[in-house]
Amino acid sequence: MDLFTHAHEQRMKTEAPLAARMRPRTLDEYIGQEEILGPGKLLRRAIEADRLFSSILLWGPPGTGKTTLAMCIANQTRSHFDTLSAVLAGKAELKEVIEKALERRKLYQKKTILFVDEVHRWNKAQQDALLPHVENGTVTLIGATTENPYFEVIGALVSRSRVFQLRALRDEDVRRVLQGALNDPERGYGKLQVLVEQDALDHLIRVAGGDARNALNALELAVESTPVGQDSMVHITLEVAQESIQRRAVLYDKDGDAHYDTISAFIKSVRGSDPDAALYWLAKMLYAGEDPRFILRRLLILSGEDIGLGDPLGLVVANAAAQAFDYVGMPEGIYPIVEATLFLSTAAKSNSAGAYFKAFQLIEAEGKTGVPQHLQDASRDAVALGHGQGYQYPHEHPDHFLPQQYLPASLLGTYFYRPSVQGYETQVKDRLARWREAQRLALGISRTQDLPDLPQDTIQDIKHRHRPTATP
Repeated sequence: MDLFTHAHEQRMKTEAPLAARMRPRTLDEYIGQEEILGPGKLLRRAIEADRLFSSILLWGPPGTGKTTLAMCIANQTRSHFDTLSAVLAGKAELKEVIEKALERRKLYQKKTILFVDEVHRWNKAQQDALLPHVENGTVTLIGATTENPYFEVIGALVSRSRVFQLRALRDEDVRRVLQGALNDPERGYGKLQVLVEQDALDHLIRVAGGDARNALNALELAVESTPVGQDSMVHITLEVAQESIQRRAVLYDKDGDAHYDTISAFIKSVRGSDPDAALYWLAKMLYAGEDPRFILRRLLILSGEDIGLGDPLGLVVANAAAQAFDYVGMPEGIYPIVEATLFLSTAAKSNSAGAYFKAFQLIEAEGKTGVPQHLQDASRDAVALGHGQGYQYPHEHPDHFLPQQYLPASLLGTYFYRPSVQGYETQVKDRLARWREAQRLALGISRTQDLPDLPQDTIQDIKHRHRPTATP
């Protein structure tokens, strides 16, 4: 290394952002993630003993210490440590790393640890190119990802790695990070006289949302942009803190876990009749830039699945909200979305429409059965084959009802639909009971079976298999 290169590197260390300067160098400096790095934990023991034999995948939101942990491993291990960014590097760079790792192992019997940041950004072909070298031990992989590796990393690579999930830091962890930066005279602001008011520090911690990098960036902006007072101190007030971290960086990737988790929380809150929680999750989604039409589509589904005949207006309101939004757009279009959310949250709930899946399951199990003759279409072959013969028109009878056969004979007395005792369905329940009793007496049905509700996992499985092949 020449003098100019050395000087440049030293200058970069002092001019680097605070978050980079304060990055922990050892496990003793590492803050948070005690669940996987606490004393005696498997990963900590492996790192301290320099016996990281299997590859690992570090999964967690930004600012939780994935790259930092990799750097701690680099400082701890006797193996050669290489780094690639999946955003910038491709198969050519990977090939070069592998070739050098093979040569290093052959000539010096030295292992190579390869850290791949944002590993989920590599496509399947790029991940496949890495796989054989992980499998045969040419490199030990440390992959960092903000996305669920079970979905974004190829299964073969996941199966050959240990997955460690890092959580958003706790408030007390972020406080320790900030206090460390304020007190460190070498890498932080220990040589300055910085006074951070308690409410200002609390605001930075709260709004950082468990992201240490976000908190350090805000602290750096606050300190560097605040002039020294007459008392030779840098005063960080609540007002300064609010200016330095004006907006919470909501964790929300439209293609990632946060997207699915948040819409799940929203739907479950509406289903659970909690309008306040539903409004909170709705606000988070819209704040983060979610497509309102996606939310409206989910409300339409929920109105049939979870409101159903508890309040038939649920579907009407959800559909009207979707149409109104198309006319109005944002920002005023928020009102029909909110109205639908509140209406469905506070409506009587019934999932009796799920009775359909009982019938579908029975069709799958027993196959298709013929249509009784009197129910067949009389507009074709009525004279020659007797289609429709014996059918009686209900509207020509008192109360527009008469008890006749509608199911195949083998299924008479089988009941799929069970009205709830919620809302509108309380009226349906009594009326349907009278009709069914009249039908049993008229048709001589001696045996009935009220099919039990299906478990949710069975219904979901049927939904995935259910692909209509034709429309009338």
